[in-house]
Amino acid sequence: MTRRRRDLDAERRDLAAAADRLLAGTPLRSTTGKLNGTQLITESGLRRDVVYGDHKNLVDDFTARVKAQHATPSSIARVADKNRALRDENDALKRQLAEEHETTKTLTKIIGELSLELHQAREGLTSLQQVPHIGAHSSAQRAGA
Repeated sequence: MTRRRRDLDAERRDLAAAADRLLAGTPLRSTTGKLNGTQLITESGLRRDVVYGDHKNLVDDFTARVKAQHATPSSIARVADKNRALRDENDALKRQLAEEHETTKTLTKIIGELSLELHQAREGLTSLQQVPHIGAHSSAQRAGA
């Protein structure tokens, strides 16, 4: 069984690129994007024993960079801020919609009451029109006489 010679420089480049991607919030292999050694190893595609055996200093450098930026990549912070703003906007829209629903209910009740009053007023007019006018009868009688 022949062993393949490892390219330590390529492994270092892979680890450095993985660290940069994680810190930028653009991981290729990491499913969580968390800023820890496990995700660095996952992102680099290297084996754990290789990373901790020959490149522990790169893991330590990555951990220090994470602490320096308060453990949240700036791109993730931007996404979180945008998410927070969208949630606030959504909450405001929900409140506005609830107010509009209440206004609609009130207006529906008012329309119902006004429709009933209009119907009653029309019936009242109809009944008044059916009452014979005294002046109209006497004029017709005089004309016929």
